Amino acid sequence: MSFFSFGQSAEIDVVLNDAETRKKAEHKTEDGKKDKYFLFYDGETVSGKVNVTLKNPGKRLEHQGIKIEFIGQIELYYDRGNHHEFVSLVKDLARPGEMAQSQTFDFEFTHVEKPYESYTGQNVKLRYFLRATISRRLNDISKEMDIVVHTLSTYPELNSSIKMEVGIEDCLHIEFEYNKSKYHLKDVIVGKIYFLLVRIKIKHMEIDIIKRETTGTGTNVYHENDTIAKYEIMDGAPVRGESIPIRLFLAGYEMTPTMRDVNKKFSVRYYLNLVLIDEEERRYFKQQEITLWRKGDIVRKSMSHQAAIASQRFEGSASAEKALSQAKEDDN
Repeated sequence: MSFFSFGQSAEIDVVLNDAETRKKAEHKTEDGKKDKYFLFYDGETVSGKVNVTLKNPGKRLEHQGIKIEFIGQIELYYDRGNHHEFVSLVKDLARPGEMAQSQTFDFEFTHVEKPYESYTGQNVKLRYFLRATISRRLNDISKEMDIVVHTLSTYPELNSSIKMEVGIEDCLHIEFEYNKSKYHLKDVIVGKIYFLLVRIKIKHMEIDIIKRETTGTGTNVYHENDTIAKYEIMDGAPVRGESIPIRLFLAGYEMTPTMRDVNKKFSVRYYLNLVLIDEEERRYFKQQEITLWRKGDIVRKSMSHQAAIASQRFEGSASAEKALSQAKEDDN
């Protein structure tokens, strides 16, 4: 759109070089709907083309420069005006001048650092996007293209089991045990519950997975709890000496990896909540934090690419190319 609708205007389209082969991932938008976006990992190159199509053939488009940006930003919903950028890269595509015809510009952001996972929550959104802009005197023309980033982890070296007790003096004594404290997103929680003393009439027992999103700092801290899953353990009264096995499959639930103090703006933590309800509708519960992580399809590939990234950051691009070629050889 141009002043008084006279003169020239243009449309911008951003196309990735590997759009046909790159995997897509579902991601929840702010309005709760799901959409598919191109999936990237930390250290991967983002490259493609910016197509600028003139709307009125034969007329020139004056501009103050054309650029493309790669941005990673956090937006807190209670502070809508402020976008906290943790990644901001810019490539100039054209100097100020005139365009007489439609043009295509190549761009490449090499081995881009993407330290955090894409996330859309109750009070916060972390997103990555490309933004192409034609700068003009009165009104810029721009186009944004969102991508999704997943953070991969390797198997944790230490992964101890969880053992806890729930007790009410002379009335109830329960021990429960989970096989580990750290689970990948498609893992199975395996455990057992032992009833050592039961003098109250329990009618129902369940395990809940609670997601707790924390945003803000100091006095402006907001907590949002969301029950992701409810798993009924038993319906009826247990007896002393009884043990009940637990098998809870995580793959069917929508969860992200645990996020702790992301850019000092927000955290996402997960808890197992053991709930007992007696015949008088009184509730007894015990909560325990667990750590969730995203498992890579090929752990060796993830690790070799991490080595390439480290080489690129600290030893220069020549070492990075060598490390990347070595990574490809390792994967093959």
